[in-house]
Amino acid sequence: MTVVRTLGKGQVVIPKAVRDGLGIKVGTPLVLRVEQRRIVLEPVSGDPVKALRGMLKDTGPSTADLLRSRREERERESREAA
Repeated sequence: MTVVRTLGKGQVVIPKAVRDGLGIKVGTPLVLRVEQRRIVLEPVSGDPVKALRGMLKDTGPSTADLLRSRREERERESREAA
């Protein structure tokens, strides 16, 4: 495991061995996403659609969560009104 520190403006240096292993060079575009409190950086592949696939996964409550929350809120309001 390699530990890196944030620099001014939130910059992080990717170690040379990692950059070399992934073919990351100056100007290589990277996709950044957060997955369950983890930061994931991936080099953008030749296919930009493929590179961005899954980027919005797990970005918030699902429709089912929102519907369940609203149903519980309505039930609570009904009990309080009674």
